[in-house]
Amino acid sequence: MPTETAIQKLRPEEAAKRVFRAREQDSAWLDRFAECLAGYREGPAVAEGITARHSGSDLARTIGLWQLSQAKAAALFGVSRQAFAKWLQRGVPADHAVAVADLKAATELLEHYLKRDRIPAVVRRPAPKLDGASLLELLGRGDTKRLLSACREMFDFERAHR
Repeated sequence: MPTETAIQKLRPEEAAKRVFRAREQDSAWLDRFAECLAGYREGPAVAEGITARHSGSDLARTIGLWQLSQAKAAALFGVSRQAFAKWLQRGVPADHAVAVADLKAATELLEHYLKRDRIPAVVRRPAPKLDGASLLELLGRGDTKRLLSACREMFDFERAHR
């Protein structure tokens, strides 16, 4: 990766191509990079807000993709808003680590197969295979194993050919 001085000497198209090539396998990083770049163009306060939103990164990113407020996410996990804010700052406590890992894995599947702007609708839509419950409702019930399983089934394309 070129140094900052070397990047400044490049045409914007070339700089973008080099950054993309260096990280093309990491779409989440590229998305965050583009968001941060846009934030810095709008001003330091916007950029700092974006940076803060991505601390506690995996969980913050997940609730962002699901379009959940911190208050709603806290309620779904059965904790206070203050406790949830600490999770974002310091990490998820061990007694919730499995649930958050299941949620992250399910979100990665959704992000891989769906356009990002469709994820909030998909997680809120009642699913017949889930007895009319939505993925969001499963999260609220603490049934993250079933949530992850439902996402895996949703994208099990081999089944469609049997």
